[in-house]
Amino acid sequence: MGRSFEVRKVSMAKTAAQKTKVYSKYGKQIYVMAKNGGAPAANSALRSLIEKAKRDQVPAHVIEKALDKANGVGGEDYVAARYEGFGPGGSSFIIDCLTDNNNRTITDVRNCFTKTGSKFGAPGSVAHAFEHLAILAFKGENTDQVLEALLSADVDVTDVECENGQVTVFAPSTEFAKAKQALLDTFPDTEIEVEEISFIPQTRTEISSDDMPMFDKFVNMLNECDDVQEIYHNATLPS
Repeated sequence: MGRSFEVRKVSMAKTAAQKTKVYSKYGKQIYVMAKNGGAPAANSALRSLIEKAKRDQVPAHVIEKALDKANGVGGEDYVAARYEGFGPGGSSFIIDCLTDNNNRTITDVRNCFTKTGSKFGAPGSVAHAFEHLAILAFKGENTDQVLEALLSADVDVTDVECENGQVTVFAPSTEFAKAKQALLDTFPDTEIEVEEISFIPQTRTEISSDDMPMFDKFVNMLNECDDVQEIYHNATLPS
């Protein structure tokens, strides 16, 4: 279905922030997941998140601090917030946040739209044009064997692709843990190189060179918002 492009060019669909922003992002996510789901030993989702943080070179002390904070009493009470809208050049955006102050966060995100001539949308105005998928990628070539393993484990598979010696599995976001476990049980020596849940656009919007300065400004402003965790869009950028 042509989704391998999304994995290879994930930076086009989900914008990375500066190192300090990355550390803050993972710190919040680990804190929330540990506080709500318990310690890593009994929390497979938290273990996966910590593994991903390590691959993104998040220092051990950042991870440990978030876990220690989650084990304490009190602390911040973060909740998830998702905003949608239309960015420069007619592009579509989904912005995921973790916040302890909804009024502050929605004001900050709305200002990014307003100051770049973009349009802040209602819930659902954009999400319907994206698929919310679990993505798991690893070295391999036998897609039939991978598909058989997933189906045998009763995983609802969306697609399995192979390109350049890499197998990529796409499944509904709710199937992430089951799909990963099925792969590890069947192929125990496999190292999963990509494991994430992402919004994948069903169609793309080409951004012109004229729109790029405002597009970059919009994304940079979102990245500067402390509560913004992930940014997804459907833009194809000029080469």
